[in-house]
Amino acid sequence: MKRSLTAIVLATSSIAALTGLVAAKDEASKDALPPGSVSRAEGLKAWKRIEAVVTHPRCANCHVDAQAIPIWTPAGESKPRVHGMNIHGGESRIGAEAVPCGTCHVTSAMPNDPAPAPPHAGIDWQLAPVDFLWIGKSGAEICAQLKNPKRNGGRDAVGLLEHLRHDASQNGFIPRSWAPGAGRATPPGTFEDHVKDVAMWGAAGQPCPK
Repeated sequence: MKRSLTAIVLATSSIAALTGLVAAKDEASKDALPPGSVSRAEGLKAWKRIEAVVTHPRCANCHVDAQAIPIWTPAGESKPRVHGMNIHGGESRIGAEAVPCGTCHVTSAMPNDPAPAPPHAGIDWQLAPVDFLWIGKSGAEICAQLKNPKRNGGRDAVGLLEHLRHDASQNGFIPRSWAPGAGRATPPGTFEDHVKDVAMWGAAGQPCPK
């Protein structure tokens, strides 16, 4: 009986994930703008807005190097610092070797509670892959990384839009950056503004500042 229930749960999760991917592709195709329909100058302006988002502590704090030590910005503070309580993501990037991230950052699609309650998301809490290191990087360096399929998970301009939409379909980290719970700072604009800027940047050929 338990095995049957487990199989049903796993099958349901797989179907939901596949449905989310299909829906993300559909939405991304609607978000995408025709290549060349946005000038380089406008594309660079869009990138500056993207840069303001991805370098904001709410987005960048888990984009750390191979040492896997997350950064945090406690409510009421303005400067990011090393995560308290000696938290370490380990090689697993989820803290499996010591204290799993999910111990405090539970997986839930419910709205985030006000600070100081730990924020959560609809997917398991984890550090970004090492290849997505943003902490300590300039906007130009992050731009070069995001546009390079060899360094961004194999995504072209439309693929980046699919990534945004798929994460949103799972109540993931990206849209939650704008809904972290009362008392916490958020990136500029909104999630939908960010999607539009990524679409504009892509249509302009993903220009990067020098």
